[in-house]
Amino acid sequence: MPLFKRKPFSLAVPPDDLDPNELVYQVRFTKEIFRDYREYLNRLNLYRQRSWTCKVTGKTNLTYEEALVSEQRAIEKVQEFPQKLMMPTLQMIQFSTLNLNDLVNAIAKKLQEHFLEGAELYGKKDESVCACKILKVLEKEGGNVEYKVGWFNTNKTITGTSILGADDLIRKKPPFTRSVIKSFIRESTLQSAPWVVHEKLARKHGISTEPCDEVKHKFIVLNGCVRPKKEKTYDIEMKTLDADEGKNRKKRQRVDTVNSEVLESLKKKAKEVEEKPKVELIKYPIDDFLVKPGKDDPVFTDRPSPSTDFRLPLECVGDLLMVWDFCSSFSRLLNLFPFSLENFEKAVCHKNSNLGLIVEVHSAILSLLIKDEGDYFEIIKKKNRKSKITLMKWTEYVCDFLEMEGMTDLSRHSPTTKRGHYGYLDIQAKLSIFCVLVEEAINTNAIRQQLDEYVEQQQALAAMKRGESRKKKEQKNLKGEDDKEVMGHDLDNEAAKLQDAENQVNEIINSSKRNHISKNRKHAVMTSKLEKNPKMDAKPSAENASKSNGIAERQRGGWRRKGRVAEIQEKKDEKQEEHFEREIEKRFVRTSPLGKDKFHNRYWFFRRDGRIFVESSDSKQWGYYSSKEELNSLMGSLNPKGVRERNLKKQLEKHYQRISLALQKRSKDMAQRVMLESAVLRRSTRVRAPPKENPAMAFLNYINKWKEN
Repeated sequence: MPLFKRKPFSLAVPPDDLDPNELVYQVRFTKEIFRDYREYLNRLNLYRQRSWTCKVTGKTNLTYEEALVSEQRAIEKVQEFPQKLMMPTLQMIQFSTLNLNDLVNAIAKKLQEHFLEGAELYGKKDESVCACKILKVLEKEGGNVEYKVGWFNTNKTITGTSILGADDLIRKKPPFTRSVIKSFIRESTLQSAPWVVHEKLARKHGISTEPCDEVKHKFIVLNGCVRPKKEKTYDIEMKTLDADEGKNRKKRQRVDTVNSEVLESLKKKAKEVEEKPKVELIKYPIDDFLVKPGKDDPVFTDRPSPSTDFRLPLECVGDLLMVWDFCSSFSRLLNLFPFSLENFEKAVCHKNSNLGLIVEVHSAILSLLIKDEGDYFEIIKKKNRKSKITLMKWTEYVCDFLEMEGMTDLSRHSPTTKRGHYGYLDIQAKLSIFCVLVEEAINTNAIRQQLDEYVEQQQALAAMKRGESRKKKEQKNLKGEDDKEVMGHDLDNEAAKLQDAENQVNEIINSSKRNHISKNRKHAVMTSKLEKNPKMDAKPSAENASKSNGIAERQRGGWRRKGRVAEIQEKKDEKQEEHFEREIEKRFVRTSPLGKDKFHNRYWFFRRDGRIFVESSDSKQWGYYSSKEELNSLMGSLNPKGVRERNLKKQLEKHYQRISLALQKRSKDMAQRVMLESAVLRRSTRVRAPPKENPAMAFLNYINKWKEN
């Protein structure tokens, strides 16, 4: 069994009153059974920690399953240990006081002296060394051993035999690695210091279980365990007191009182430890359902409830988003002018059978299938239909698609479509037809080729981005070295200028001194000059001060210029990085969710719609957030101690600027739209605009500007 923090670990006991038909949670590799899901998760998380140790090999920093596999592999290697070598090896192990490494080295050295039948090695033959194989081990009187060997030729076939001694044989490599010997020692022993072999194994191979005199002198046997003798213990004191009980009675009483006091203090400490509440150290992040509120947690905001004002049933929103995202992402390839999600939703819910937006989406996807020349193209060819789909006959092409093989669920909608009543189909039926069309379109060669190109372009852009970041790092390192050199040169120049000024001052002083004839009159002459011209000594200091101020101003100006250059460069780097990200996003491959919250609800953001969509774990409930305030409240309600909400918060923070700008833009557009609709409603009934001019009915005016002529 693996060790937990180098200590034995016991498995959970299964419940006694377990019903055979009861649903329970079972750990795969330990077969433990749990009724409570939280207990099962706690035990599973414990097994996933890297705190387990392989009992046989001693490897640490493993999970429970890794330690279990390591033990099984080590035991398999140990079982390959030959029986002939097992008895002398166990004899060396029994009651040995060596540490593990020294014992392994001693056993390895001993094993090299033993040769087994079938071993391939080298032997001395006619003053040369040749390859051979041991055919038989010949034991002689006096403990001497000789070996019958067969000599190999170049084809590794035996050409002759000889009898050699152990000194004439040379081993290719040791029979076992040190790791195998170490595993064998751990597997076959009961304890260390000294090493004690398992009792059953010792009896099987005839190993003595009683320690020799040398071991008895250092160790004692208590309850079947061999333990070292400790001097100055209570037992030794009691033995000495028994020898002379009359003389040492007071000493015995003193020892008894001391031991009783020690025992009482230990009991008190044990009670205090038991009474103290156990604080479990948790390493975050963990599963979101296991997170408990803590004292250091920030104040989380209430999560806003998402809006659900969709025109179609909530279980159909996912299909609507999938079809719209496909049409928007491959609009150039489909020759389909982009349209908003709201207009597409209104068009799907509308009862008009020849609605322009619906007709154009069907025509674009069906035309792509015809160009691919697949199964649908063969059906069109058999019916002698034209490759160009028109407004009058688009339903015939849709019916041909619904009547293809494998469309049993959708073929029941064909009669209604043929009669020209496509608009009266259920919303779920319309979206089901769209979904199947999209699935067929994704498998076409044109879409696959477009995706391959996008993947290659994304990889190229990512490589360019990495190259630019590498260049920036190199330039920063070079700039740092250049700045140090420039600063060193500037300091040297300024120091030289200051030195020149000091030299000039000293020359003036020396020349004034040389002009005086008498040493006795030197002081008088200098004082008289100072009285006449008191500013003479102040001039050099003023000049030096002005020069130092000029130097400082130049340095500050240079640092300001460098700071402005650094700011401009940082802005350029940010713009370049944003450019790379925008270009990568344009190469659409697949839309992935931002992440999940505690309850496994998925969050989606589409770059062509300014909303954050929320999908339930069973994909039957949908909602959305459409304002920046709701985004901030959502981010403030996420607990980073949970795995899922931590990742979701990271993604929202990463794309916060882009998402918030999209939400703000949508809010402004909605406000303008409401103003236009209110202006239309305020008109008189006589001059009221027709329905198509109403902004709310803009989907009726859709025109495919990219349609092929």
